[in-house]
Amino acid sequence: MKLQYNPSDKNSVIEYAKKIKGKSLRQVCDPEILKHLYSGKGNFGQVLEKFYFGYEPNSLAEADFAQIGMELKSSPLKQLKNEEYRSKERLVLNIINYLNVVNQNFETSDFYKKNASILLIFYLHQAGFDILDYIIKLVDEWNFPSTDLEIIKKDWEFITKKIADGKAHELSEGDTFYLGACTKGANALSVRKQPFSEIPAKQRAYSFKQGYVNHIIASIANENIGSYGKLISSVQVAKKLTIEEIVISKFKPFYGNTIDEILTKTKIDINTKAKSFYASLTKTILGIELNQEIEEFEKAEIIVKTVRLKENDLPKEDISFQNFKYEEIVNQEWDDTDFKDVLEHKFLFVFFQFENEELVLRKVKFWNMPYADILEAEKVWTKTKSIVKNGNIVKEVKKGIRYTNFPNKSFNSVSHVRPHTTNAEDTYPLPKKDKVTKAKEYTKHCFWLNNTYVRDEIYLK
Repeated sequence: MKLQYNPSDKNSVIEYAKKIKGKSLRQVCDPEILKHLYSGKGNFGQVLEKFYFGYEPNSLAEADFAQIGMELKSSPLKQLKNEEYRSKERLVLNIINYLNVVNQNFETSDFYKKNASILLIFYLHQAGFDILDYIIKLVDEWNFPSTDLEIIKKDWEFITKKIADGKAHELSEGDTFYLGACTKGANALSVRKQPFSEIPAKQRAYSFKQGYVNHIIASIANENIGSYGKLISSVQVAKKLTIEEIVISKFKPFYGNTIDEILTKTKIDINTKAKSFYASLTKTILGIELNQEIEEFEKAEIIVKTVRLKENDLPKEDISFQNFKYEEIVNQEWDDTDFKDVLEHKFLFVFFQFENEELVLRKVKFWNMPYADILEAEKVWTKTKSIVKNGNIVKEVKKGIRYTNFPNKSFNSVSHVRPHTTNAEDTYPLPKKDKVTKAKEYTKHCFWLNNTYVRDEIYLK
């Protein structure tokens, strides 16, 4: 295939790429060539590389357009009701070579050399469409913003240190802020050797988190995806301090203060009865306007959880997650579940404690679930899947009350399963009838973090 652009001229490459904006691969590529045999999740990108840009898909350490140091990446979009675009998923970059990366520094790393300049092609994913008919919506070059680069560098260094410590098998996307280490492979058996441990580590790739990709999309599309306040005001601040250090430094002056005292000191008027009160209080302490979102939190997909502690340090409540659907859980593998995904996020816990019937701010803590505890949570999920799959939800019915076989707190120190609705008639359909009740649907349930786990492994540690 004769190239229709000059691979040693950046402008030529970008201009050629922009010709496909508003079109599909079927429209811009030779129909005979498009009788492709590529399959799998990345097949859009493979077809784009081979049949439009005219080079063989590869996994080389250098950038795709090596002469100009530019990498090509394609990624799916979803469209909101207001017609704005959002990322459908994280943006996966290059595979992490555990054996090589420990001998590199960031500025000369394979990661930076490959991704310092990226030609991004975003296409609109539409269910039921052939990949050749997806319409390409956004095309442009992207480079690291200077402040973001400092955060991404620290993320890269954290990932590298964990590998150097012989813990590549314990890597989690919750370890870092913007740059993640996501699993990358056909299945859970896709593993690699790591340099300082005999334990095989899942194959992983660097990736930009979905929240971060949304900001890239907005910058390319010239969209305003909301009003944002920044925690990091300059490159100099980003070099000196981490997001974690900045947040804790803003909260610390209020440690030991009651909510009323905090409101008095910050001179802010917030409705203490509002559902969004704690979110608003967090923004106030961080110096963010109430009508703004926290840019760094959005990019890093940080989940903020406010916990009220009793006087004995035990959280007043367990922590709930989204309800799971019975028909979905039986067809999933652990690595693809929403539960595992949320546990691999980074959390900010804000702890208040009851003292003489008033709530006092005790501390804030950034946290992500350790590897060993994720394995424990997986046991809860696996047992739950088995129970639903075999129609064994109800153990017995006494005086009209259904008692289930779902894993409770005595089954596992980390997590349990119980209803997450105020109405027992609020149900999801079952893939198989319950053997005891013969029911075809059942009250909505979700996974919970045990309050004892939150106390012992998050608050007191």
